[in-house]
Amino acid sequence: GGLYRSNDQGESFNLVVDKKELIDRPFYYCNVEANPLNADVVFVMSTDFFKSKDGGKTWQKITPPHGDNHDLWINKKDTSILIQSNDGGANVSVNGGKTWSSQSNQPTAEIYQIEADDQYPYWIYGGQQDNTTISVPSLPPYDAPGGPASFWMAVGGCETGPAIPKPGDANIVYSNCKGRFGVYDKRTGQERMYIVGASNIYSHQPDELKFRFQRVSPIHVSPHNSNIVYHASQYLHKTTNDGLTWEIISPDLTAREPDKQVISGSPITRDITGEEYYSTIYDVKESSLKQGLIWVGANDGPVHVTLDGGKKWENVTPKSLASGGRVDCVEPSPHKEGKAYFSVLRYQLGDWKPYIFKTIDFGKNWVLLTDGKNGIPNDFPIRVVREDPSVEGLLYAGTEYGMYISMDDGITWKLFQQNLPVTPVTDIKIFRKDLMISTMGRSFWILDNISPLHQLVEAKKAKSYLYKPLDTYRYRFTGSGKSDLVNYPAPSMVIDYYLATKAVNDIKVEILSGQKVIRTFTSVLPPKDTTQYGEKNMATGFIKKDVKADIDKKAGAHRFRWDLLHEGPWDKNPAKNKKGGPMVGPGTYEVRLTVDGQTQSKIFKVLPDPRTVGKINGDDIKLQEKLALQIVVLEDSCKRVVDRIKEQHKKLSQLIKENKASESQKALVKQLTVLEEELIMKEGHYQKPVLIDQLNYLRQMLDQADQRPGKDAFDRYEELKIMAEKILISFQILKEKI
Repeated sequence: GGLYRSNDQGESFNLVVDKKELIDRPFYYCNVEANPLNADVVFVMSTDFFKSKDGGKTWQKITPPHGDNHDLWINKKDTSILIQSNDGGANVSVNGGKTWSSQSNQPTAEIYQIEADDQYPYWIYGGQQDNTTISVPSLPPYDAPGGPASFWMAVGGCETGPAIPKPGDANIVYSNCKGRFGVYDKRTGQERMYIVGASNIYSHQPDELKFRFQRVSPIHVSPHNSNIVYHASQYLHKTTNDGLTWEIISPDLTAREPDKQVISGSPITRDITGEEYYSTIYDVKESSLKQGLIWVGANDGPVHVTLDGGKKWENVTPKSLASGGRVDCVEPSPHKEGKAYFSVLRYQLGDWKPYIFKTIDFGKNWVLLTDGKNGIPNDFPIRVVREDPSVEGLLYAGTEYGMYISMDDGITWKLFQQNLPVTPVTDIKIFRKDLMISTMGRSFWILDNISPLHQLVEAKKAKSYLYKPLDTYRYRFTGSGKSDLVNYPAPSMVIDYYLATKAVNDIKVEILSGQKVIRTFTSVLPPKDTTQYGEKNMATGFIKKDVKADIDKKAGAHRFRWDLLHEGPWDKNPAKNKKGGPMVGPGTYEVRLTVDGQTQSKIFKVLPDPRTVGKINGDDIKLQEKLALQIVVLEDSCKRVVDRIKEQHKKLSQLIKENKASESQKALVKQLTVLEEELIMKEGHYQKPVLIDQLNYLRQMLDQADQRPGKDAFDRYEELKIMAEKILISFQILKEKI
C-alpha cells in the first residue's frame, strides 16, 4: 500500500510512495487533499499530518495542535489559508501550516457518555476522545483565577471512559480505559487497577482472548447497592469490593460469529489495538425498580435479560432486527418492571435507519418506535434513548444529528434541538430534573429544569399557564462568570409560563414572601442599563451581577430567571432602579402571574445551600437578611434626598442665573452643595467614598456569603444611620428656608 496518483482522472494510477506513516490506520483516517492551484502540493491526514511540495517524492511533517488528523479545507483563492480537523477539534493556518490557531477557544470535545455524581453542585463525567476522562461541574463551585478550565479534572481511565462516580461518595470514580477497570480517588489522584483477567489484550486474535473487552467497555453501578458494580466483556462481570475480586454472572451474551473473530486491517495494515473487538457487551443496565433485573446489549446485535441477577438469562432479541448491529443503549423503564427500550446503530453496516425498540413484557414482544415516518427521519441513526424518570412515556432520543422527544411513548417524535448544534448525541441523563447530554464533537450540554415538560398536558389546556417552579437552592458565586469556554447561568431561579395567544396587555410577574410583594417584573422593556456587570471593582473587590429577566408576551412557552434578590434601593435612572438588593433567605415563597386580568400563582421554596447546612444556621441568615434590608432602606432614603437636593439646587441656581436670588438663597446653594457632597461621591477615579457609597459597600460586604453578620457590621450600620439622620434633618431644615 501507499500513495497513488492518477493523471488521467482515475483511469490509471501509479504508486508515488509507500511511506508507511501515510497509511498507518486507514479505517480511521488516511485522507488525501491536493492544493487546488498546484497539483504537486499534497497533504495526507494520518496519525501525523504530512505535506509534500514535489508530488509526493519528499515529505515534511506538519504539527497542528492535536494528533489523529482527519480532514483539511484549502482556500481556493489563497491556498495558504487552511482549516484542518483532528481528534482535538479544528484549527486554522494562514501560512500554509507553519503555525496554527488554538483549539482552546471551541467546545469541540468528542464525549462518549455522560454520568453525574450526587454532590451539590453536581459534577458530570465522561470519556473524551483522544484525551482523558473528564469531570466538570454543572455550576461553578467557587471562584478560580484560571476560569472554568481550573475546575476540569481527569478521573482515571483514559479517553474511552466511561467514568462513573460512586453514589454516596463523589471522591471515588470507577473508570475504564479500553477494557481496563480502575478505581480513581480524587483525594489522592491515584487509580487502583483491577483489570478483569489482568492481561494485555492488545494485538491478539479475538479467539485467543479469555475476555473480549472493547474500547468503551461499560461500567454500571447497581441502583440498589452502590457496592455492586458491573463491568462487561463478552460476559457480565460483577464485583462487590471495588474490583478486588470479580464474579462472572453470565454466559457469552454475544452472537460471536466465528468469521468475525479476526484481526482487523490485515493484510494491508495490522490494526488490532484491542479497541475493535467485535462480539462484546456494549451496554448494561439494572432496573431501578427491581434488583437483579438486568438488561444487556452486545455490539454484534443480541439483547439479553435476567430476572434473577444472572442465574438465568434469556435472549430477547427481536426477530425482526437484522443481525450484526451495535446495541448502543439499553434502557429499563423507571416506571414498570417489564418495560424497557433499546437502540441499535447499524450505519457502519450501510443501514442508516433509526432503530428504537420497546417491550412491556420483559422482551417477549417488541415494537419498533421509529419507522422513519413518525418524526425521526429514516436516515437518522439512533445512539441513545431514555425515559423520563418523572413521567412515563416521555422519551428522549439522541440521533446522529441531534435530539428528539416523544410525549406519547414513541408513537410520535418531535425535533427537540433548541439551541443545540447539529451534532451526534452520544448519551442522555436526566438528573435532578435537568437534562444533560454528551455529544461527539460539541462537548457536554445541560438543559436546566425540564419540569415544564412534565406539566405540558395541563399547560396546553389553558389560555395562560404558570408552571410550578422547582424548589431552588440559594446559590452564590463570587466569580465573574464570564468565559469563552463555558456558559454558566448566574445564581437564579427559573420561572416558566405558557401563553396560548399573544397577551393583549402587559404581563406582570410578582414574587411574594408571605403576603408581601418583594419583586415585580413586567413585559414593559426597561431602559438599557449601561453598567458593566461581571467586572471586579478594583477598589472594593466586589463584582456586580445582573440576571436578564425579560418578560415576553408573545404566544408560546417562555422562561425567565429571578436573581433570588430583594429589591435594591431607588435610583433615578430607571435602568438601575430597585436593582441589586440582598439575597432572599431560605423559606417559602409565591410567584404570581397576571395575564390580561387573569392571575394565577404557585408556591415554591428557596433552600439553603447544602454545603452550608450544619455550618451556618437559619437564624444567622435571617439576621443577615434583616440587616441588609435595613441598609437598603437607609440607602434608598439617602438617594431620594440626593435627588431632591439636586432639584432644589437646580431651582436656586436658575434664580441666581437670572439675578433673582436673595443673599440667603445664595447661601442655601452652598449649604445644599455641602449636603450633596456628604451623600454622594464625586465623579472621577479614586474619589473618597461618602455616605451612600459607604452604605452600598457595607451591604455588598455583608452579602458576599452565607454568614452571621459580625459586630463591626452592626456598629458600622449604626454609625452610618446616625450620619444619614443628621443629613436628612439638615435637609429638612434647609428645605423650610427655601
